[in-house]
Amino acid sequence: MKYTCSVAMGPIDQLVDLAKTAEEVGFDAIALPDSLFYMEKAAADYPYTPDGSRMWDENTPWVDPLIAAAAMGAVTSTLRFYTNVLKLGSRNPLLLARQVGSVANLTGDRFGFGVGIGWAPEEFEWCGVPYARRGARVDEMIEVIKLVLAGGMVEFHGEFFDFDRLQMSPAPSRPVPFYVGGHTEVALKRAARVGDGWTSAMMTGEQLSQTIARLNALRTEFGRANEPFEFQAVCIDKFGVDGHRELAAAGVTDNIVIPWMFDGLGFDAPLDKKKDSLKRFADTYIHSGWQDQQ
Repeated sequence: MKYTCSVAMGPIDQLVDLAKTAEEVGFDAIALPDSLFYMEKAAADYPYTPDGSRMWDENTPWVDPLIAAAAMGAVTSTLRFYTNVLKLGSRNPLLLARQVGSVANLTGDRFGFGVGIGWAPEEFEWCGVPYARRGARVDEMIEVIKLVLAGGMVEFHGEFFDFDRLQMSPAPSRPVPFYVGGHTEVALKRAARVGDGWTSAMMTGEQLSQTIARLNALRTEFGRANEPFEFQAVCIDKFGVDGHRELAAAGVTDNIVIPWMFDGLGFDAPLDKKKDSLKRFADTYIHSGWQDQQ
């Protein structure tokens, strides 16, 4: 099982140093969250908390995850980065293809594209995109971005996007993996059909086990059971080595964690405290050898 450190809602000026430390102590990747803006009044509930409330406010720091990946990639050599997840629905696929291809090239193909639709109507409408039919539009967006990133002269004529022959150079030297987020049945089908992996929001171990089983069944239905596939998980109730063993046994391939939160620190904890937490977590889980005992 891989280990990814999430840097959600932390001070932006800590990101580069956290990436260097995460690589030094043995983490596999950094997960980068996405939020365009904070609307004072939200038209929809946040779907990943029990009461629909947002876990952040108007002063919570966010950085564009693609820009962050490029900055953190410049000071590392083995650490991977992926968006967790970038909200496609309010954006333009050609512009995103240019950005994703740039990050992939600048990081030496150490970038994975975690994608979702987006939950807030305001993010669509205020960016000039209709909220209606967002799922179908995102399906077409994924198709467009993959097509362009594959390289060469391409064209596309779909329901939502239409363009004649064009090319973006250089294309990434390797395919950019797409990790699809979401907990609904339609999101799981999207992940099984077009994704190189699935990424969760906060879930219990039991929920993860059930969801992974469903995804494997869907992958079989789509004829993709034998293809590589990542299960990236944020688990809220499996802790300690035994808990991590349970996650691995359930099929989790990438455990997304925030070590300083486990140590009772907040998102805005001092940088040195966060570095200590990264080292302590790595000693306990990454270098302890528990996986060799499986």
